[in-house]
Amino acid sequence: MINSKIQQFKKHSLPLDRLSILLMGILTVLIGFLMLSGDHTTPRVREFSWNKQQISAEDQAFTMMFSRPMNPESVEQNLRMDPPLAGKFSWAGRRMVYTLLQPAPYGTPFSLQLQGATDRLYGEEKGREIQPFTGYFRTRDRAFVYIGVQGEEEGRLMFVNLSQDPQPLALTPPELVVTEFEPYPQGDRVLFSAVAKSESTAGNFDPQLYTVTTGLSPKTWENQDKSSQAAAEVELILDNKKYRNLKFDLSPNGQTIVVQRVNKSDTLDAGPWIIESGKSAKSLKLEGGDFLIGPDSESLIIAQGPDLTTILPLEPEAEPLEFLPKYGQILAFADDGSAAAMLKFNSDGTRSLFIVNNAGEEREIYRSPAFGNILSAEFDPTGKILYCLLTELSDNTEEYQEQPYIAAIDVNSGEITPLVILPNQQEINLSLSPDGLALLFDQTVTQITGGGAIELMPRTPGGDTITTSRLWILPLDLPDDNSPIELQPEELPFFGYDPYWLP
Repeated sequence: MINSKIQQFKKHSLPLDRLSILLMGILTVLIGFLMLSGDHTTPRVREFSWNKQQISAEDQAFTMMFSRPMNPESVEQNLRMDPPLAGKFSWAGRRMVYTLLQPAPYGTPFSLQLQGATDRLYGEEKGREIQPFTGYFRTRDRAFVYIGVQGEEEGRLMFVNLSQDPQPLALTPPELVVTEFEPYPQGDRVLFSAVAKSESTAGNFDPQLYTVTTGLSPKTWENQDKSSQAAAEVELILDNKKYRNLKFDLSPNGQTIVVQRVNKSDTLDAGPWIIESGKSAKSLKLEGGDFLIGPDSESLIIAQGPDLTTILPLEPEAEPLEFLPKYGQILAFADDGSAAAMLKFNSDGTRSLFIVNNAGEEREIYRSPAFGNILSAEFDPTGKILYCLLTELSDNTEEYQEQPYIAAIDVNSGEITPLVILPNQQEINLSLSPDGLALLFDQTVTQITGGGAIELMPRTPGGDTITTSRLWILPLDLPDDNSPIELQPEELPFFGYDPYWLP
């Protein structure tokens, strides 16, 4: 019975059916062979997060995804970067993360190579070698802005790109005199206040708020020489029709501006206003003096007296989140928001520099001599060093003079290292590069402004006229040991003041 059915099937089956059955049998054998012998595919890099990208100091780690589980030790031993970047590895399955110990130097192209690494095969002494991989990335250009003081540059916001053409470029038109500015976090724009020469009158100082493009933008490797927007495009952000605009601050994420404003018809109507991206300005209905937007871009730290600093949400009539009694001024935040440098005014004529972390812990790391001062401070990218502009009373007993100098203070130990002694002047501006490798500062020559009509010229925050000013750069190569510090500032061939590195 069964034999007859088989004979009947053979009689009526087609050649195509027999061929299909034969192929199925061959494939079954091959699949079984592969399952018994293992996966022979060559491991490769599926993704490198920084490949053909431009990175900034905010980019602290890159990831690599592999097609197969890798032998971590073989990858770590065979990964090469040129120039080298110190960092540490971490793994999660096929995903590797490399976290930098220091920000990558700006204005530098990098290559990354991986070859000779092997995958992980259980029960075998050595896995298969990875397909060789080469990736490329670069950091943002080393660029800064400043306010010019001579000739056609006087009062204008100037731009210098040290990585490309180091010739100064005027970003603002000659009819505006810039009084204050702050770059956006991407370095593509600058927020600034300025007074129009055509609208100025004797004794009238009434700035408006603008933005201007720098010509820089976050770019990929392929179009690094092409800007998404041309330089020197100015846009009005806040006018001065009803209110006088004073101090302002830009949030770390670039989405919020806070401006101190005074009603021209009622001087009692004064306080900070908020401008959110794409929205009109509105009053926060708060009282206070000096302020900064917090590192979270959602809070305002405002001085409300010589011994009280308050933290409030960025919303009208908000209730305080926290009081910081005894502190009269906040100087700087660490890049990651983990700590703040606070200034305390002591009754004996000294000044104290405190580090306050986000857990509320407070430590005094420096106290000035009697009648000395702490003018400014800025954390390095790691948050371990605070670069400060300090003063001490001069030894000259015939007249009162403060001797300014730049110093590096170890945040943990409080050890202070003087770097550069500066001329006897108070109006000095410091700016630390985003990669932490250089300081910019100015050296201004001023004259005290007398009475009468006020000429519209570049001025210091104290109101003195700036007759000329030179710019200096201080390369920072601090030794890891206790060897002597020998840093030499270099004079730049530009006349200007208030230099500021672009992020």
